[in-house]
Formats: sequence, C-alpha cells, structure tokens
Amino acid sequence: MRVAVAGLLIVAMTLGACEAARESRLNPANWFGGSTSGTGVEVRVAAAPQDPRPLVDQVTALEIARRPGGAIVLATGLPPTQGWWNTDLVAENGGEPVDGVLTYRFVLSPPISTQPAGTPQSREVTAAVHLSDVRLAGVREIVVLGTRSSRSSRR
Repeated sequence: MRVAVAGLLIVAMTLGACEAARESRLNPANWFGGSTSGTGVEVRVAAAPQDPRPLVDQVTALEIARRPGGAIVLATGLPPTQGWWNTDLVAENGGEPVDGVLTYRFVLSPPISTQPAGTPQSREVTAAVHLSDVRLAGVREIVVLGTRSSRSSRR
C-alpha cells in the first residue's frame, strides 16, 4: 500500500512540474516566438553578397517552425509589382551567426516584362530554409532583411 501511494505521489508531482516546463525557455517548442518588424537594421556582413538578385521590397512575416532535427524559417515578402519569382533566403556571413544573430537576405528575381502593381495579396511571395539543430546551436536571433523592412525572431 505504501509503495502504491508513494508511486502515485511521485507521478502526480512529476506531472505537476510539466506545466511549468511547458512555458519555460528550456522547452524547444517555445524557441523563436513571434517575429518583430524593424527598419534600418544594422547588420555586420563579412563580405559582399554573392547573389546579384535584389532584395524584396518589404518583409511582411517571419515564422520559425520547430521540426524534429531543426527548424524551418519561412518568410513572406511583398515586392513592388506582380511577377517577381525565384525567391530565396540567402545566408549572410557564410551562414555563421555573428554575436548569436543569424541573418538572411530575402532575394528574388524581377519580372521579365512590365507588370501591374495589383493588390498586396496578389504580390505576396514566400521563401523558406531548413536549419538543423547543429546550425541553431549558437543562434539567439534570426533576422530576414528586405529593402525597406526586416523582421526578426528571438529565442
């Protein structure tokens, strides 16, 4: 009887501690919460970018989705007109974090011919990149840069 009561007490206390762990920063599911918008972000870049494509005009959304073995960085951007294509998130500084900040340039290819502006919803483009847990090891913040705006997400 004593063993059963002691076992029940241990299980109850363990489950009670799960509530606190769910909201803690130790829980990987809580890493990289919502993103914040920024303008004129100062980023130290080690070398000139190798990709000649221009930056997206505005970065409108940034989501970091935790997955087994890493995370997916998903950015949404808004170019000035319709027809922009071939989007990518290009890592700055060789993909190495600088002071815990991993920076990506949101690049895309311009339309082949003149295109109308259209509605913002019709111009939206997305780009994504997968990051392994090994690459995320020293990262505190992820920043995605556009021409007029940027977005960042912190752990």
